[in-house]
Amino acid sequence: MQFTSSKVNHIHTASFYKDVTFSNESVVITPMMDSTFGKEIRIAFREGQVMKNHKTKFPITVMTLQGSIEFSVGEEMFILSEGDMISLEGNTMHALKATQKSVVRLSLHKSDSEERVKGVLNL
Repeated sequence: MQFTSSKVNHIHTASFYKDVTFSNESVVITPMMDSTFGKEIRIAFREGQVMKNHKTKFPITVMTLQGSIEFSVGEEMFILSEGDMISLEGNTMHALKATQKSVVRLSLHKSDSEERVKGVLNL
């Protein structure tokens, strides 16, 4: 995990735009921050890359920081452009597809895990 700490040990900083890595093989999932109340994950997509239908038992919030993604929830599809956000309650099936090179911020519940998110790539 790459983030910095201040002299006050409960303050951390991170940049979703610094050192972004994209892969031709799959999306790149990078843990950005782990706090006492939640976790922040960066997901970097090349155009056309997908995170297949999946769910978590915890609520999530997704924000497109760069590019554009199709965010499917059941039969509904939302286009999330730069700055757009969506939140879901737990146990909601959803999928993501990048319509262009994109960077996404995923905010997780503290009890959720980065390993679960990475496991979506193997579905």
